[in-house]
Amino acid sequence: MEHSWTEGERGAGPGGTPEDTVSRRLAMAVTGPFARLGGKAIDWTNNLGAAAIFLVLALVKVPRAKQLSRIVQHIHYIGARSTPIILLIGLFTGMVLGLQSYHALVKVGAEGALGTLVVLSLVRELGPVLTAIMITARAGSAITAELGSQRISEQIDALDTMRIDPLKYLISPRIAAAIISFPLLTTLFDLIGIVGGYISGVLLLGANGGTYLYRVQVSMEMKDVVDGLVKAVVFAVIVATVCCYQGYFAHLRTDGHGAKAVGLATTSAVVISCVLILVSDYIVTSLLI
Repeated sequence: MEHSWTEGERGAGPGGTPEDTVSRRLAMAVTGPFARLGGKAIDWTNNLGAAAIFLVLALVKVPRAKQLSRIVQHIHYIGARSTPIILLIGLFTGMVLGLQSYHALVKVGAEGALGTLVVLSLVRELGPVLTAIMITARAGSAITAELGSQRISEQIDALDTMRIDPLKYLISPRIAAAIISFPLLTTLFDLIGIVGGYISGVLLLGANGGTYLYRVQVSMEMKDVVDGLVKAVVFAVIVATVCCYQGYFAHLRTDGHGAKAVGLATTSAVVISCVLILVSDYIVTSLLI
């Protein structure tokens, strides 16, 4: 027998009355943004946990046989080849800091504190942060692109086939090299930055050179140096882990495949590393200060 549908039943469909349909749509409209936000939070938490496990497994395999030569190779790439850009950025950072600080201190009659302001700003804050960001831009992006290319070209799978541990062969030396290179480059940045402050503050603006050097000597304590180096090590772990992780798992990205995935992984590695550098800088500073 043919069923006679009423107007209300036609509007409701199989799910119920029209009022139920409207209620469901309103509920989806209200809860949709929260569901998407929750999904993003879950994804970030999963990735954070996976990256932490990735880091631990790589660090465990650092003190293995035949690792020293590979670590030295990556120290040369991450550290030695980054030295010119670090020295250049450090020099002009110190010069700008000396220039701005001198004009600010003159207004309050405290230009004698120029050396104190320059050295503490560089050693405690600007040196570790800017060094980490520059290494991320130069070496971190290259590490991600290299590992991503090896992944999509199945070179990493070939290592597995030959019973060679990819984490031991590719990841552990890079993380160890970063932990060694970051503090050394941070020290170079601090030294050349102090020289830059002397050039702009003393040679160009006429501040007293003896006072500048005396303030640099008496203001900087060993705790300041140690705090800056602790930050450098923390940034090294963050940058190396993020860049290696993004490149190693570039083939699992859902927003691109092949060469596009490598490019997206490189972009994500640089952006995430820079954000985490600034976030961790605040956290570490609050713990050390």
